[in-house]
Amino acid sequence: MDDMSHEVMNQVPALSGHDVAADPALAAALAREGADWAEGELRQLGLLAGTARAQEWGRLANENEPVLRTHDRYGHRIDEVEFHPAWHELMTVAVENGLHAAPWGMARPGAHVARAAKFYVWSQVEAGHGCPISMTYAAVAALRHAPALAGEWEAALASRTYDPGLRPLADKRGVLAGMAMTEKQGGSDVRANATTAEPLGDGTYALNGHKWFNSAPMCDVFLVLAQAPGGLSCFLLPRVLPDGTRNAIRIMRLKDKLGNRSNASAEVEYDDAVAFLVGEEGRGVRTIIEMVNMTRLDCVIGSAAGMRAGLMQAVHHARHRTAFGRTLIDQPLMRNVLADLALESEAATVLMMRLAGATDRALTGQTQEGLFRRVALAAGKYWVCKRAAGHAAEALECLGGNGYVEESGMPRLFRESPLNGIWEGSGNVAALDLMRALTRDPEAAEAFFAEVELATDPRVSEAVSRVRKTLTHATEADARRLAEEMALVLQASLLIRFAPAAVADAFCASRLGGSGRAYGALGPGPDIDAILART
Repeated sequence: MDDMSHEVMNQVPALSGHDVAADPALAAALAREGADWAEGELRQLGLLAGTARAQEWGRLANENEPVLRTHDRYGHRIDEVEFHPAWHELMTVAVENGLHAAPWGMARPGAHVARAAKFYVWSQVEAGHGCPISMTYAAVAALRHAPALAGEWEAALASRTYDPGLRPLADKRGVLAGMAMTEKQGGSDVRANATTAEPLGDGTYALNGHKWFNSAPMCDVFLVLAQAPGGLSCFLLPRVLPDGTRNAIRIMRLKDKLGNRSNASAEVEYDDAVAFLVGEEGRGVRTIIEMVNMTRLDCVIGSAAGMRAGLMQAVHHARHRTAFGRTLIDQPLMRNVLADLALESEAATVLMMRLAGATDRALTGQTQEGLFRRVALAAGKYWVCKRAAGHAAEALECLGGNGYVEESGMPRLFRESPLNGIWEGSGNVAALDLMRALTRDPEAAEAFFAEVELATDPRVSEAVSRVRKTLTHATEADARRLAEEMALVLQASLLIRFAPAAVADAFCASRLGGSGRAYGALGPGPDIDAILART
């Protein structure tokens, strides 16, 4: 029977067999921020990320979600989380490539920049497994407030051997870290935490209470906030104690989340769980904020990675799909949409790499870079993560109905897109953090303005004047608008200095002095061919 209804035509081939690291903005920033020595490693990881095999790992890890096993067959409490083999494949690649805490053990300049670029590339395969990787990276920053504990744990945290399974530190070739801050009654207000920490007289503490969100409960060790006699304090909480016994951490259930479904997030309870003080009693927030700032950087990186992944899927679809006698990418309105998505993606990429560079240099004692990072990270975390959801929705729409189908991968990308805007402080928290930084540390504000004014361009000068005027009379209610304006002027400055004129000009024309417009409304003038050439 000659039945044309079953002949497959005008369907787009899978986007695979490419180098995910073949990203002009990323490559230029890698060299500019002092990590061009890592280009070979990055491109090798990018080639793996582009394979059908890696993409299948991502699909399987999300379709086969983690499972909580509270007891073994004999009734013993074990509190273990089981994962699909695809999850372990993703984790193995991430750890072996140093996406976790490896940079802390490297004396090489640009180590944190190289790690950021790799995290950006590999996150485009699957975002969920980035949670324990990011936590492990960030934990070292807080742990260094307790040199003895850092000396005990840091080498294992930085190890490039992925070694899952609950065993004592002495029996592990590598460990991973998680975090538990928020409780039912407090959320972002961690000072409302009720979990208690009672000194046991031998240098350890007994923790009793609960955590509403325990990120990555399958990890070997956690940083936890609890109320000690001296106030809210930070503690290191191992899953397995040195004598091999399981610590009294009870996993009550795993969260049923919108996205990030490959990764486990849990509600836990502590019943005289043994913990070790990190830093001083009563200074828990100040101690753990070191970890939080590192994970906030990864929120920006993860959102930028999601934008790049969505953009590449949309462009690939448009290059292969025809409608009304022409490929989609040759149709003016679609070209405008794609170019606008590309602008947002490149602006996010240059910003996240600048923040990674500032992190690297601040850790070597460059005060100005630390001051700049204090403000730019808060503004960048707010804005880039806020833009991710809209970007994902528009990229999905470029695929039409095909993008709404799970097999395209776009629904997973869309569900993931709001996460980084919530994780480590929602939009209001990030904006208020920016306000605190600006009012409490005027030098940090001036470091920010000194950075953006390196672009000697009237468009930036006008935008800076608006920001300074807003800052002069800003109240708490203005925090979001201020964060948006500061992030946009920083992105504009970076693009003017480091991107082709076509990209910088289109970004400035469409972003400075206005916001809230739909993608694809660039207006007359932009060199769309030049913009799309960078995808």
